[in-house]
Amino acid sequence: MNMQVSTAVVAPPPPRSLEDLELPIVMARDILIKTMFRKSVDKISKISEAICLPPNVTQELVDMAREQLLLEATGTLKATANKEMGYQLTDNGKARALDALSQSEYFGAMPVPLHIYHQQIKRQSIRDIQITRDHLTASMGHLVLPDDLISNLGPAVSSGRSILMYGPPGNGNSSISNGIRDALGDKIYVPRAVEYSGQVITVYDPIVHSAAEEQFDDPTALRRAGNRFDSRYVRCERPTVITGGELSLDMLDLNYNAVARTYQAPLQMKATGGVFIVDDLGRQAEPPQALINRWIVPLEEGKDILALQSGEKFEVPFDTLVIFSTNFHPNEIFDQAALRRIFFKIKIDGPNQENFLKIFALVARKKKMPLDEASLVHLLKKKYPTINNNYANYQPVFLIDQMISICEFEGIPYQMTPDLIDRAWGNMFVKHEEITK
Repeated sequence: MNMQVSTAVVAPPPPRSLEDLELPIVMARDILIKTMFRKSVDKISKISEAICLPPNVTQELVDMAREQLLLEATGTLKATANKEMGYQLTDNGKARALDALSQSEYFGAMPVPLHIYHQQIKRQSIRDIQITRDHLTASMGHLVLPDDLISNLGPAVSSGRSILMYGPPGNGNSSISNGIRDALGDKIYVPRAVEYSGQVITVYDPIVHSAAEEQFDDPTALRRAGNRFDSRYVRCERPTVITGGELSLDMLDLNYNAVARTYQAPLQMKATGGVFIVDDLGRQAEPPQALINRWIVPLEEGKDILALQSGEKFEVPFDTLVIFSTNFHPNEIFDQAALRRIFFKIKIDGPNQENFLKIFALVARKKKMPLDEASLVHLLKKKYPTINNNYANYQPVFLIDQMISICEFEGIPYQMTPDLIDRAWGNMFVKHEEITK
């Protein structure tokens, strides 16, 4: 089978010297002493692990802090491979750590300068992924889809451009979005934090980012394994951010923590290199047009504009496959200018009768509900004509779950009868009738 065609993502190389960090030197030093103060680490190996730098770079930083009388050595000066030199904060170092913590509570992994992160984004761009028909079909294998849908989705996904999926509710827009996410398949590197203008912006979020494997964050391993990557990054599956009716415009801005005096990356920045799914478009507090207007620059120019608390604005790369999913007709919620910004528009219709029966049979088998021909004939000939034979992907699951609930309540084996079909059908729709007091 011809599977996904892509080259392995190039890992970010670890810094070889303090100069390679390209961070403000005072910032790097302060993060070192704040980390030692908060985590009580005193050996180079442990300090390296805590700030995610190679031991030699950590040693450079420690030596600089010693020269400034912020650190002092403890124990023997004859450190060996079996017994490391210990270090501790001096009184001046403790005072400086407390002062630095009052300015920013951030400590731990050394941040990656934003311009260096730009370089890594280019190495792992979502637009460099090439997905074959077989691979996309395999990722959608659990779904029964119209024959032409894969033909429409394939070029859209491979382009890494924005996609609008629309159609009647209950036809698997969310499941298709998840299938697209699964089709991406490879791994990228997500920075724990980035630095811009002396400010720290945390990016890695364990809720959003799934580590591809257990992280072995012992920087001393760099001496033994030349292929280790910069441990300021976490190797992850390509991220997926899924939002729905709760999405608001302020979620797309930097989140400033006034207590810790640090920033958290907005949702679309966390989704860099992956997929951002806006589900149920049209159900948010802000109108869809306002949401699309916010995305115009990112979608067209591949960059986003964020702002610090000071009001200073700066650019960040926008390298994300954005999928909008809605039950509304696009012409009802967007003007033509907004629609032009969305590169692919794909309608997701309900299944025809043949595919509906395939879905029904698959669900019944999965839920151990025996099929009954008379009941299916009753469903197709008596019930669906009352709704103009409008089939939807959610209906088999709904009907079978209803029948299972009835059987369990009545204490009878799972079974499908015309009577149970009628009872299940009655719960699937609400009749339009006058409610009298």
